[in-house]
Amino acid sequence: MRWLFALFCLCVTSVSQAAFTETIIRKPQPPVAAPSQSQTAMQPLIDKVLVIKSERRLQLLSRGEPLKTYRISLGKQPKGPKQREGDKKTPEGLYWLDWRKQSDRFNLAMHITYPNIRDAAQATREGVSAGSMIMIHGTPINDEYPEWYFHTLDWTDGCIAMRNTDMREVWDLVRDGTLIEIRP
Repeated sequence: MRWLFALFCLCVTSVSQAAFTETIIRKPQPPVAAPSQSQTAMQPLIDKVLVIKSERRLQLLSRGEPLKTYRISLGKQPKGPKQREGDKKTPEGLYWLDWRKQSDRFNLAMHITYPNIRDAAQATREGVSAGSMIMIHGTPINDEYPEWYFHTLDWTDGCIAMRNTDMREVWDLVRDGTLIEIRP
């Protein structure tokens, strides 16, 4: 069963690489809207979240086209993929946003399914824990350190952080079960 999942991940990786190249070349199309059950307002369908670590950018994609782009902060050691628990690096690869919570510490937070099979296998080979609880989250509300203080720093333990207003938009637009790709 694991080999089937690994094959599926490989297929998704190859397809997502081609889709990203198109999004850079083509002009974005208007979002495809679907009616919300709880509201009469129309919201675009976000089918992928793309994070480009080197550019500190998170994009919401619909049908391969970028709809929104946000500035992000990363782990304190932003270069390279996460290899073990406590290395303060943000993972790289394909994952899913599988659940969310309101956090006392970081306001809104969406969980990333790190480690994936590849990450877990590498950690096992090296005899270390891969780590867990990697999330996209907001910034702390603190009188000593205001939100703008965090905006241009890489300050997390491996998570992806955004301004709270940006995180609210992502929270409202992105459904649980959405694919997230984190690139170097």
